[in-house]
Amino acid sequence: MTSTFVIGATGFVGGAIARHLAAGGRTVAGLARTEQAAATLRSQGVTPVAGDLDARRSAVIEAASAADEVVYAAQAGPDRETATVAELTNALAGTGRTLVFLSGSGVLLQRTGGAWSPDVFAEDDVFTPEPSAAFRKAAEDTVLAVAGPKSRTMVVRPGLIWGPGDHGHLPMIYQSVAATGAAAYVGEGLNTYSHVHVDDVARLFALALDNGRTGALYHAVAGEIPNRWIAEKVAEDLGVGTRSVTPGQAAAVWGEFGALVMAASSRIRAPRTRRELGWRPEHTDLLTLIGEERLRKLARPDRPAAHHPADHPRAHLPGRALP
Repeated sequence: MTSTFVIGATGFVGGAIARHLAAGGRTVAGLARTEQAAATLRSQGVTPVAGDLDARRSAVIEAASAADEVVYAAQAGPDRETATVAELTNALAGTGRTLVFLSGSGVLLQRTGGAWSPDVFAEDDVFTPEPSAAFRKAAEDTVLAVAGPKSRTMVVRPGLIWGPGDHGHLPMIYQSVAATGAAAYVGEGLNTYSHVHVDDVARLFALALDNGRTGALYHAVAGEIPNRWIAEKVAEDLGVGTRSVTPGQAAAVWGEFGALVMAASSRIRAPRTRRELGWRPEHTDLLTLIGEERLRKLARPDRPAAHHPADHPRAHLPGRALP
C-alpha cells in the first residue's frame, strides 16, 4: 500500500488532503506539532509524526524520506518554508519518490486597487511575480528544478481556496460589517480572485499523485466573482448596505495584508490540469456559503477576535505569508 506523508496535515487545506488520501486507501502520516494535533489526526485515520519546521525539522525530513509520496501543504513563514523545501528536495532528489508542493495564485497577484484586470494566466504563461510572494515562487522553482526520471516533483497552484472553516474573502467581507456597519469592498470592487473549493483541491492532489507528470505545474480553479458582487450578497443576507472603501480605510478594516488581498486581482486558468489529469471541479459557487452561522457571527460588533487573513495565507496568495 502506498505511504504518503502530509506536511500541514492539521491545517485547512493540508487536513482536507490528508483525509481524502486516507479515505482513498493510502496509508497516510501527517506532521503534528502537539499531542492535541496528534490526537486529531489519529481520529481521522492519519498516523501522527511528531515534529515541526523549526527545531524538529530533521524529524520531518526523516519521515519524508521514509514515505513513497510527500505532500507539502504547510502554513509556514518565508524562512521556514525556504529552508524546509531546500532540505526536502535535497533529501528526495534521485530517490524516485514523489513530492507535490502546494503553492497558490497569489504568486501572480496584481495590485489593481479594486479595479478589474483582463489578465488571466494558464500554467505556462509568463507573469511578473508579486514581490511579497517572491519566496513562494522561489519555492516552486526549487521543487520543479529537481524534477527528472528519478525525482518526481510537481506544484499545485490553486486560486482562493474556500469551504467550511475557510478564512478567505467571504469571511473577510462579513468581518467588514462588524467594523463599518456595511459589507465593504475596495474601490470599484471589480477585482477578482479565481477560486476553488478545498475538496476539489484535495481531489486534484490525489490525481496528481496517481497520474501527474514530473516537473508539471497544475492550476486549480472553479470560478471567479468580483468582490463587489460578494459584498452585495453578504449585505442582502444581513440586511445592511454595501460600502466602497479606500486602500487606507481597508487597512483599518482588514490590516495591511488583508487590505492588499482585498484590493487585488489574481486570475488563473487550468488547461493542463484538465487535459493531463481529467480534473473537473465539483463545487463552483462560492456564494453557497452565504448565510452560514459561523460567517454571520463575524459580522457582529461584539464577536470574539477573528482570525487575521495572514493566519491562513494559502487561501489567498501562494499560501502562507501572503496567499
